[in-house]
Amino acid sequence: MVPETEIAALRAFNRLYTRRLGLLNPRLDNSSFSLTEARILYELAHRDEPSAAEITRTLDLDPGQLSRTLKRFETRGLVETAPHPGGGRSRSIRLTTAGSEAFAALERNTRGAVGELLDGLPAPKRETLLAATRSIRRVFDETPDAEASSGVVLRDLRPGDLGWIIHRQAVLYAQEYDWNQDYEALVARILADFVQAFDPAREAAWIAEADGRVVGSIFLVRGETADTGKLRLLYVEPDTRGRGVGAMLVQACIDRARAVGCRRLELWTNSVLVAARRIYQRAGFVLVAEAPHQSFGKDLVGQTWALDLG
Repeated sequence: MVPETEIAALRAFNRLYTRRLGLLNPRLDNSSFSLTEARILYELAHRDEPSAAEITRTLDLDPGQLSRTLKRFETRGLVETAPHPGGGRSRSIRLTTAGSEAFAALERNTRGAVGELLDGLPAPKRETLLAATRSIRRVFDETPDAEASSGVVLRDLRPGDLGWIIHRQAVLYAQEYDWNQDYEALVARILADFVQAFDPAREAAWIAEADGRVVGSIFLVRGETADTGKLRLLYVEPDTRGRGVGAMLVQACIDRARAVGCRRLELWTNSVLVAARRIYQRAGFVLVAEAPHQSFGKDLVGQTWALDLG
């Protein structure tokens, strides 16, 4: 059962954005079209003579509502129909010259209205808003997004990143594995040691960023011997998993370890972290040792994995 607080939060957001974007107005952006009519025009303008069934499926509209809207458009001279290339009883729909002009005018008005809204926001707020809209789109969009899969970049550490990594790792491991604050303390100690004894010749860190927000990280630290490195603190945000972010971070760590002369790269993890282990295995790591231990409020099996860099 979804908590009432979550339902209330989403409803409050819905009320706010519909008001701010003018979606409650009977006519969209000072045009003669309602929001639904404008969406139908958009689909007609961006599809190659679709059928009514295609538009119904895309917009999840009632077929009767779409039929009535298309009849009004036809009466106004905005659309025309023709036999569908696929045959059968369906007919393809296309905008007339008048329909294309009406859509172009609507598009100009909409762009102007949205541009005015964004222009009224300070740059930091604008960046936050746009990043949030991309995140919301990823949640609801059921189709693969090529831009989303290629939009992840790796960068160096910036002020504030370490605190964020401690916070996110502590929260995620508590949510997903019910680990206690001992794990948060461990991450804090690892990162404090990393900063205080940082060796640029042998160590490095990467932040994965998408849509202007941190979605993952990884660290390369010195090993016990001069030719050994350690991979530490790999993490990927839940809504970004499956986009290759973890593999990208691990490969960056492997490449740097090899470049600085490491002949072996090691990591320590726990058997319950199945998704991370799959990434390590695909990268060529092999399990070399494991032992039970009690940490973070749980009975766990710790594992050491290693990769021969040659």
